[in-house]
Amino acid sequence: MEAGAPIVIFGAGGLGREVLLLLQQLNLSHPRWDVRGFYDDLAPATPTVAGLPYLGTSADLNATAVPLAVAVAVGSSAGRAAVVARLTSARLSFPVLVHPQVMLAPHQRVSLGEGCIVQQGCLLTCDIELGRFVLLNLGCTVGHDAVLGDFCSLMPHANVSGAAQLGAGTYLGTNATVIQGVRIGDNTIIGAGAVAVRDLPANVTAVGVPARELKMKNED
Repeated sequence: MEAGAPIVIFGAGGLGREVLLLLQQLNLSHPRWDVRGFYDDLAPATPTVAGLPYLGTSADLNATAVPLAVAVAVGSSAGRAAVVARLTSARLSFPVLVHPQVMLAPHQRVSLGEGCIVQQGCLLTCDIELGRFVLLNLGCTVGHDAVLGDFCSLMPHANVSGAAQLGAGTYLGTNATVIQGVRIGDNTIIGAGAVAVRDLPANVTAVGVPARELKMKNED
């Protein structure tokens, strides 16, 4: 049997193990990947993770002598962007990974940028644009004409309604919702269970139903 394409996972924590599971599920559906192990700039407590070796840091990964695919398994939008910025070797590539049970037919007109990860149970309808390195965790929904900027992160069961626009680096906590047509600014965090019913600016944290910006202690 021909060996699959070599791939490694950057991020040796819980999300990394979930991405390993995704790769294993993809291989059960259509064998493609030869998962070599994990990289992380913070070494795990044990030399192996889920039965695979810890292989080193981002500097070690950049030193690869052969072409290598990388799945970046970092849940934080800012953290994921920082990792990608450190992975500079031209030998590295970042494939789109979509769970085999997620429907993405050509007639849906869904665009996914490099490095996107779409986990089990997600539902995407039509005319959707996902930027680079967008993470859709378990059971997320994305409606028609939605646009998700680079490095957006949707935690389990987050919901983005039709024509909503999420700026680069937006983070939606578990069960958070953005209703139809709402625009969220870059790098804004919407807390778990919050519902954004109106536009929110960049670089804020919003919580509650409806979602409201948290006031910092030095604000009036």
